[in-house]
Amino acid sequence: MPVPAAAPVLFDLPYSPLARKPLPAGRPREWYITHNRRLKAMRLAIALLDSGVYLPNQAHNNRIRSTAELIGIRPPSDTTCHMVRALMRYCR
Repeated sequence: MPVPAAAPVLFDLPYSPLARKPLPAGRPREWYITHNRRLKAMRLAIALLDSGVYLPNQAHNNRIRSTAELIGIRPPSDTTCHMVRALMRYCR
C-alpha cells in the first residue's frame, strides 16, 4: 500500500521575524555596537540581493542607503556600507 505524501512545503509565505530576545548582559559596549552593525548589514545585504544587486561593486553607498530607506531602517554609516559589500563578496 503506498504511503500518502506529506503536505507540500510552501516557501512563498510572507516572512515573519522571530520574537526578539534581550541581548546578554555584561559584555563591553563595543560588542553590542558590532553585533547590531552586523545584523543591520545582513538585513541590507539580503534586501539588495532580493532587489537584484548581486555584485559588491554594484552596491554603492547611495544605493545601500536608499535600500535602507526603502525597507524602513536608519541610514547606515560608511563602516556598515563597507560591511554590506564584504558580506556580498564573501558569501559567494
